[in-house]
This record gives sequence, structure tokens and C-alpha cells, in this order.
Amino acid sequence: MVSTRNLNTTKSEEIFTAAQKLMPGGVSSPVRAFKSVGGQPIVFDRVNGAYIWDVDGNKYIDYVGTWGPAICGHAHPEVITALHEALEKGTSFGAPSVLENVLAEMVIDAVPSIEMVRFVNSGTEACMAVLRLMRAFTGRDKLIKFEGCYHGHADMFLVKAGSGVATLGLPDSPGVPKSTTSNTLTAPFNDLEAVKALFEENPDQIAGVILEPVVGNAGFIPSDAGFLEGLRMLTQEHGALLVFDEVMTGFRIAYGGAQEKFGITPDLTTLGKVIGGGLPVGAYGGRRDIMSMVAPAGPMYQAGTLSGNPLAMTAGIKTLELLQKQGTYDRLNQITKKLSDGLLQIAKETGHAACGGQISAMFGLFFTQGPVHNYEDAKKSDQSKFSRFHRGMLERGVYLAPSQFEAGFTSLAHTEEDIERTLSAAREVMSSL
Repeated sequence: MVSTRNLNTTKSEEIFTAAQKLMPGGVSSPVRAFKSVGGQPIVFDRVNGAYIWDVDGNKYIDYVGTWGPAICGHAHPEVITALHEALEKGTSFGAPSVLENVLAEMVIDAVPSIEMVRFVNSGTEACMAVLRLMRAFTGRDKLIKFEGCYHGHADMFLVKAGSGVATLGLPDSPGVPKSTTSNTLTAPFNDLEAVKALFEENPDQIAGVILEPVVGNAGFIPSDAGFLEGLRMLTQEHGALLVFDEVMTGFRIAYGGAQEKFGITPDLTTLGKVIGGGLPVGAYGGRRDIMSMVAPAGPMYQAGTLSGNPLAMTAGIKTLELLQKQGTYDRLNQITKKLSDGLLQIAKETGHAACGGQISAMFGLFFTQGPVHNYEDAKKSDQSKFSRFHRGMLERGVYLAPSQFEAGFTSLAHTEEDIERTLSAAREVMSSL
């Protein structure tokens, strides 16, 4: 790939300028607007494998992967073929289909906590529903979440939510009533003592704890040793539920998600991204006795016109089939470790304070000495330096998430050569920062 420091983005700029008159900020989701890194976003024309082509014809190695779902690579031929066949039968039924059974069985077989599952259309929907279910099952109203963890844009979760909210510099969102978030309690990630204190201050009032077991929406932040085990013990001790938001980590850091990787089984789990193979999807599931509360089996209402639609189910089934092949996660871990270790080594050699790491096909890089244990630590990173790094990599044909507070993703389509080219570009950029 040729270095493209004189990046021509004329068409992208024209399209984005027009978009700003049509859509708020010119985008359908805030982080796409490049507010955090400066400049205007590139407008995609097509994707394939590990690559993106923009409307000006520039090619990039992609480490966003449509924010996680493209774990097999963009437009995988087997997924596309399956979708073509499904399209011939129709795009939406609004009624049961056997495809739901197939994907449900695959999810239940893979994810330790899930005995029953309900499909929805996004991670946000899944988290909204699982919160209602937690409250319905326990008869309690309060929730503990962690600072910097993002669980979708529903009102009750937009408290110290990191990610897009951090990118915009807003602590919370206007339009969210205090009454809506008054039952949302927050603690620093990896701080078990803070969680203990919240349980003590709110006896018999907390329905449960929800978290990303590996944070991806404040940058890549793994859980400390003993933290997940401690949460499991605390929730059981206080009659509360433990919920893993595995929208990002599910089927990515292991086939059975973070709960398989770390050997901690929550009561409920939310999923999305990978299980839809690039189509809109979400799901929540868990213990049978809890899930039996969901309508029509039980009294807790939740519904969706496009839930379980045949296209999303088809793409998800084929994606999970591909991930079941022998050596898949060894391969993902190998290439991601090479990338992550390489970036950290280059930062050190070029004189930059940096920290980060990876688990399987998920990675992160902070421009701070570190270590980063939580959102407050992440905020100490040099965001101006990250912005310049992001632009330099973009100009050299590497597309990274346009925010210091987002994890990166690799796929089975990334090659050793892609990693080498990325590291070569990174050395060039870091040497000039």
C-alpha cells in the first residue's frame, strides 16, 4: 500500500457538507463525525475483507470493522451467498421462522449463562430490556453501572457513559430527566470496594450490576484479577443479578464471550454485533427462571416488529459457523497480539508515553504512561496526540476508530502483511508526532 500523505478526500468533503444540512451533524451516529479527532470523516463507498474504499477511491486497512461485527471480514462471500438466498424468501416476516431456532440454539450452546434467549434489533434494545427484566425479577429499582461503560443510549444508562458521550464532551445528555437516572448508581470500573459501599448504602434496593467485562467504550480496559469474581460474590450475597454486556465481547474475545474466557457466569447477558454478521441485531438471555418472566411466557413486556428477522438471523448463523472452524481464535489472537505489541514497542522507541493491550481480536492504545484501570485513568491520555496519530494513520491508509475512547478490532481477513504495513505506518507517524 502506498503512503498517501496527500490524501485526496474531495468527494468525501462534498458529501459530508451536504449531509450536514440533512442530518444532525451530518451523521447517523455521533462518533462518525470525527469531532474527537478533527477534520471531516471519510465517506465509505464499499468494504471487503479487511479493507475500505472511500468515495475518492482511497483504500484503507480497517480496524473498526463496522464497530465489531465484521470479525470474519467485511462482505464475507459465504455470508453474502447465504443472504442472497434468504433475500429470495423475503426481508421480514413479522412471524416465527426456523432461523430463530437455529441461531438461538447456537447462542445457547456457546454462552455459559444463556439457557433462553430473546432476539431484538440492537445492543441498546437488549440493554433496555435486560434492565426491565432485572427489575421485574427482583422487585427492586436500583442499578449499578460503571463509569465509562456504555450500554446504549437509553435514558437510564446515560450516566457517566463514556464513548460517544465522552467524545462530545458531555457528562450526560440533555433531555434525560433526573428522575430517570435517580436509580442508576455508578462506581469506578475495577473498584470492588466502591461496589460494596453502594450495596451497603442501598440495602435490598439494588436489582443488579451491569458491566462490560472488558470495557470497549472508554478505550480498551480489561478487568483486574479478582474483579469479576468479586462482583459475582457480591451480587449473590445481596440477592442481586449480575449482567454482562457482551455486545462487544460476545463471540469476539472467545466463542463463548468474556464469561467463557474468564470462567465467570453472570445471571443475564446482552449480545449484538457479531451475532448479526453485520446486520442490525441484539439479544438478551440468561437463566431459564429469569427469562420466563418475559412476555408472552411471563408478565414483563417487550416486543419488536423486526426482531428475529430472517436476514439478521441468516447472517448471524453463517458468521457463527465460520467462527467454529478450528484455529479461529488462535489466529485472531496471534495477529492482534502482533499489532498491539508492535504499536506499544514503536511508541516506546519513538519516545511516547503509551499503554494498552489486547484480548483475542480486541485491542487498544492510550497515549498515557498508564496503567489504565478505569475511565478516570483513560481520561489522562493525550487526546491531542491521539488526534494527530489518527490523522497520520488515515493519510497512510489505515482506518482506526476516530476516538481515543474506542477499542479497535481485527478480523480473520487481516493478514500478516496488513499488520506489517500498519506498524510501518505507525512508526512513520509516531516518529513525526
